Amino acid sequence: MPLLERTRSDPVPTVLATALPDGSVRCGVCAHRCLVRPGRRGICGVRENRAGQLVCLAYGAVAAAGLDPIEKKPLFHVDPGSLAYSIATVGCPFHCTFCQNWEIAQAPRLGLDIPQRPMSPEAVVTAARRASASSIAYTYVEPTVFLEYALDTGRLARAAGLRNLFITDGYATPEAVGLLAGILDAANVDLKSFDDAFYRRLCGARLAHVLEAIVAMRRAGIWLEVTTLVIPGHNDSDAELRALTRWVVDTLGPATPWHVSRFFPAHRMLDVPPTPRATLARAAAIGREAGLQHVYVGNAPELGLEDTRCAGCGHVVIERTGYRSRSLLTGAGACPACGRALEGVGLARTEVRT
Repeated sequence: MPLLERTRSDPVPTVLATALPDGSVRCGVCAHRCLVRPGRRGICGVRENRAGQLVCLAYGAVAAAGLDPIEKKPLFHVDPGSLAYSIATVGCPFHCTFCQNWEIAQAPRLGLDIPQRPMSPEAVVTAARRASASSIAYTYVEPTVFLEYALDTGRLARAAGLRNLFITDGYATPEAVGLLAGILDAANVDLKSFDDAFYRRLCGARLAHVLEAIVAMRRAGIWLEVTTLVIPGHNDSDAELRALTRWVVDTLGPATPWHVSRFFPAHRMLDVPPTPRATLARAAAIGREAGLQHVYVGNAPELGLEDTRCAGCGHVVIERTGYRSRSLLTGAGACPACGRALEGVGLARTEVRT
């Protein structure tokens, strides 16, 4: 079937699914690996067993689309100063109590009627190019819920010279990561905690599967940046932050950017106050002590911890104010003071936008 003809009213088969003799289907897209009975849906709410075939109800059904600075993702080491055309459908394999996009992420679970519009992969790529975007970001919800749509769009985007970016909770199976290899350029992964009890209690997931997916993405050659939303009283202890950052250094390498993000009350976590600035500064210091070379603090611009500094000499190589950036890198993507190259994607050919 031509991609252009696939719309919300015409679900497509799930790309990773195993049919069983009793009519059930085992989904292989995310780490839940749901066993979906006939007529039922998986945890994500957008994969349904129809007569023994698991179909994706989210293909081409866009619930949110917009043009964002790439720094908003946040991706600080990918085409700094560029624009990312961002898309999302409804659905999510997690049910985080603190989700800031819960209306669309949890729409199937909560029975919310979210406006959606059909948008073919070709239309997404065309819209991105018309908007002068450098990339397409699959974001706002967990993008594996619309994996088939992302794969089809990503192939067209790659052919059109656009990058593909995942903003993800890191719950893709190794098989799904294998399909994304060669299509996905970069991902920002939410490593929400380094405590399995946190994941089970607040997200309905397991930490081990997130770590497995992160490792799989790194092995697939996908550029990775990691974000941790620091929530007071839940994942902000020194011990947990040390364990998390040590794992990033030991497993992904010290050049991996770590984004410490400030929590604000949302969804079902309205009784927890915003993260104190002192906690954010302490978390950033712990990351640097662990050996991370690039630690950033988001949602707290007053702390001034958003610039990129050279890991060799400490010279500022990318200045940021909010979502605006100014690159001071050489044409080869290196520090102008000491010549050390900055790790990332598209740094050598960035056109600076201020």
